[in-house]
Amino acid sequence: MAAPYKSYSDNELLALFKSGDLSAFTEIHNRYYPLLYSHAYKRLPDQEEVKDILQELFVTLWNNRETIDIKTGLPAYLSVAVRNRILNAYRNEKVKASYITSFQTFLDSNHEPIADELLRIKELTAIIDAEVAEFPPQMRRIFEMSRKDNLSHQEIADQLNISALTVRKQVQNSLKILRAKLAAYLYMLLL
Repeated sequence: MAAPYKSYSDNELLALFKSGDLSAFTEIHNRYYPLLYSHAYKRLPDQEEVKDILQELFVTLWNNRETIDIKTGLPAYLSVAVRNRILNAYRNEKVKASYITSFQTFLDSNHEPIADELLRIKELTAIIDAEVAEFPPQMRRIFEMSRKDNLSHQEIADQLNISALTVRKQVQNSLKILRAKLAAYLYMLLL
């Protein structure tokens, strides 16, 4: 059944794909994944990150199939989408690196916290610990392995026998939860 799809043009595949034809989507994936992988890996030589980017791209493509409007042609559209995701990955890494550098500079300074700061740090630590304790067991374990044991997403995935993407999503979800709780806490401090 897949053989006829190989002979279809991109426009024919897109029309079928937009109507929910999974075989057309599979053909698009099979046709362009190797090219997109090669394109992405040249710019971001991290196999796991590239696989995550491509998986996210194809999931987004499928989820938005009914509303997607591709005017430039399928190869150009997919290439631009991959490039934008790579730029986002670089931007996120730059923000993380900047935050880490800033925090390390603060820690390295001979800044002696005053009693009020020590109390706030203690309260903040208690809030974080309480929130982490409320996470579902798998999320809590992944978060602690990432943040307390300093393991990479791939190391955690290998130890727990799950995908690195699952680890990444669990860490992202846990950080979203903590940001929401900490935002409320910081707001209360300012009152």
